[in-house]
Amino acid sequence: MTQHELNKLGSTLWDIADQLRGAMNADDFRDYMLSFLFLRYLSDNYEAAAHKELGGDYPKRAGDEKCAPLALWYAANATDVAQFETQMRRKVHYVIEPQHLWGSIAELARTQNNELLHTLEKAFNYIANQSFDSTFQGLFSEINLNSEKLGKNYQERNAKLCTIISKIAAGVAQFSTDNDMLGDAYEYLIGQFAAGSGKAVAG
Repeated sequence: MTQHELNKLGSTLWDIADQLRGAMNADDFRDYMLSFLFLRYLSDNYEAAAHKELGGDYPKRAGDEKCAPLALWYAANATDVAQFETQMRRKVHYVIEPQHLWGSIAELARTQNNELLHTLEKAFNYIANQSFDSTFQGLFSEINLNSEKLGKNYQERNAKLCTIISKIAAGVAQFSTDNDMLGDAYEYLIGQFAAGSGKAVAG
């Protein structure tokens, strides 16, 4: 990815943040935006490693199949899941269950699924506390999915999260992404939020 493309991606993500944060201040919204980007980063890295580990056994996405390919492998190989996850913990130092991968989360958001918020809570809790010893402990501690800043009740918060994640997924999908690019975009947003926060304080 060229510097121009990176700048364009960063600008796209910043525009999304600017459009969606509403009354939320930049510092608060930053935690949501960066947490979702990091989930995307971890998911891409994990799926690439899983593909390498499983080789020819890694399922191919069929036509308009929306679930993560890894979900198909889990369903067909239930007795091998524990051994596979042990290998993944050894090789990439963490595990993300198929229903918690970015692709699965983005599909829940796209379809406005009422279980998105609950699924995100389970995903963040699992990654932070059960994925691998203390590697990610406290990783998502700054994000409160039940904050009234997202909405007054579960339905409003779930709908807001659906919108945010759908916009991020669509924004990132416009670009040929890789983990280095996502890391760079992550840093770009941190800088933008820092600048926005500074302006808010100065104002």
